[in-house]
Amino acid sequence: MNLRAPAVPLITVDPYFSVWSMADKLNESDTKHWTGKPHRMTGIASVDGKEYLFMGDRSTSLKMEQTNLDINALSTNYRFACDEIQLEVTFTTPLLLDNLKLTARPVSYIHTKAWTNDGKNHNVTITITVDDEFCQNLKYEFPTEYTDLSQPGLACGRIGSKIQTMLTAAGDDLRINWGYVYLASNHDQAVVTAAASTNDYRTLNHTMALAITLDTEQHNEGLFAVAYDDIKSIEYFHEPLNAYWKKDGQTIEEAIQQALGEYDAIFEECELFSSKLYQDATESGNEKYAELVSLAYRQAIAAHKICVDPNGDVLFISKENFSNGCAATVDVTYPSIPQFLIYNPELVKGMLRPIFKYASMDVWHYDFAPHDVGTYPLLNGQVYSHGTCPTWQMPVEECGNMLICSAAVALAENDVSFAEENWDHLEKWCNYLIENGVDPDNQLCTDDFAGHLAHNCNLSIKAIMGIASFSILNRLTGNDQKADELMSIAGSMVDKWLAMAANEDGTFRLAFDRPGSFSMKYNAIWDQIFGLNLFPKDTFKAETKAYIEKHSGPYGLMLDNRNTYTKSDWLVWSAALCENKEDFTTIVDRLWLAYNESESRVPMTDFYSTANAKMENFQNRSVQGGLFIKMLINKGI
Repeated sequence: MNLRAPAVPLITVDPYFSVWSMADKLNESDTKHWTGKPHRMTGIASVDGKEYLFMGDRSTSLKMEQTNLDINALSTNYRFACDEIQLEVTFTTPLLLDNLKLTARPVSYIHTKAWTNDGKNHNVTITITVDDEFCQNLKYEFPTEYTDLSQPGLACGRIGSKIQTMLTAAGDDLRINWGYVYLASNHDQAVVTAAASTNDYRTLNHTMALAITLDTEQHNEGLFAVAYDDIKSIEYFHEPLNAYWKKDGQTIEEAIQQALGEYDAIFEECELFSSKLYQDATESGNEKYAELVSLAYRQAIAAHKICVDPNGDVLFISKENFSNGCAATVDVTYPSIPQFLIYNPELVKGMLRPIFKYASMDVWHYDFAPHDVGTYPLLNGQVYSHGTCPTWQMPVEECGNMLICSAAVALAENDVSFAEENWDHLEKWCNYLIENGVDPDNQLCTDDFAGHLAHNCNLSIKAIMGIASFSILNRLTGNDQKADELMSIAGSMVDKWLAMAANEDGTFRLAFDRPGSFSMKYNAIWDQIFGLNLFPKDTFKAETKAYIEKHSGPYGLMLDNRNTYTKSDWLVWSAALCENKEDFTTIVDRLWLAYNESESRVPMTDFYSTANAKMENFQNRSVQGGLFIKMLINKGI
């Protein structure tokens, strides 16, 4: 990968088990949780008794020279060198979405390989140390304890807090403080140890280290597993739920042993998948686009938790990272779905189920869709807008999102049964859009960082696409008469939209009452994906030309005329409206440049300045799944 990633993924399982290097070199700073708080892993290569640091920040050690860094969709590969040896370190989290149990399994790999650099054989010991910060919100929050779980054929240690308070806190800039972190290997020369330390308040804490002895001739590879058992993962309407990987009764110790035993086969599958993804993305756009989606792939998945609801159905719970911590947010689901429609539409249903469930409860008395169902990891009802307070709701936004997502799933699976299970809600929300969507009143949409906006042109497009989506669903059920009626309504709304939204130069406005304004019209992409042809051919030709020539800064297309910031997901969707690949890549290449040059060293932000590429807000969010929109168009649904 030629892209200088603003942050490099190391362990990417879920919003709590997520470790990154936010530097160009793995051994020039501490590894961190995606929030930026230390989650320290240290790597030492002892060569004939001489210690070299290859991971983390430890001033007392010599540092190996990092000679290469490469990132693909599922692995991050580093290479290092010193006088005596070369060392390869590969981090892999096997998020293969056609195997949900594997994807949900909270075990991440670190594979090491050493070979001679001076022609001589050397004795090498690779030691990886994990800090108990992994299982605390902040270090020294609770005293921790270490347990050696080693047995013949397995070196394994575990650290966890002595005080286990599961699912008692919810929030944004917050890390897990329950459960246990594990460090393990099935290498026959592996040994696990622990060290204790105290702070000023004499709180006892631990690190654990696993050392594997190698040589540079015959036995030069060592495999480590870092795992996390959160015991209970989310609270779902006041019921604690297990992670999906536990659904058949497997224990974390069994999961770790299984993961270690099948590494070679899994890694090969991961490499094949990553290569195919890169090839498909290059064909859809170019190599820069392929690098963007490769970097986004793990991030978008690991901003979710995969669980099983009480009915045995999949839940795929997103967290609004560095936004407000909301869980299962509809307008976070909507931009993320391209990635999951391509690789496993069941996960889109897993995002929608909590919203449908909450909308069925007596507490939700509105005739439009909810925004969220809680603050991660407590999913007990909407928290945005103080729950059911009307002031900050997003009625047109969320109704349109739910209808579009439901239709997309039905088409991707060629199965309308999920929509039929939730038909009453979908019909009610479609009727809301018919009554209120053509010219939305003063309300929020997902883009209104500048506040409420009336007569929002792009929001009106979403209403049109939502109604058309329910038409699609009706046709899939065999109700052609209703489908035709709804499509006719959507078509008449398009006619009104074209008249009200037009600028004199052939572009379209931010709001119907603001001539000369502009905004991204990304919601119109579903007209193309669904093959609706509601908008006449060439409708957006002048619009997309203006995106390139008038409304872009050095680092990308601006969201609208009110500010110079942008959103990465909508930027790529808007670029996908372009008629040819060259225009698409012209816009998307600037997004690549923003990540390559930004001084904001965080997992891919989706909200940044097009003037200087600095993060405005948001990092490590699931919406980067939206970058896959061009691949979805090429694949079709």
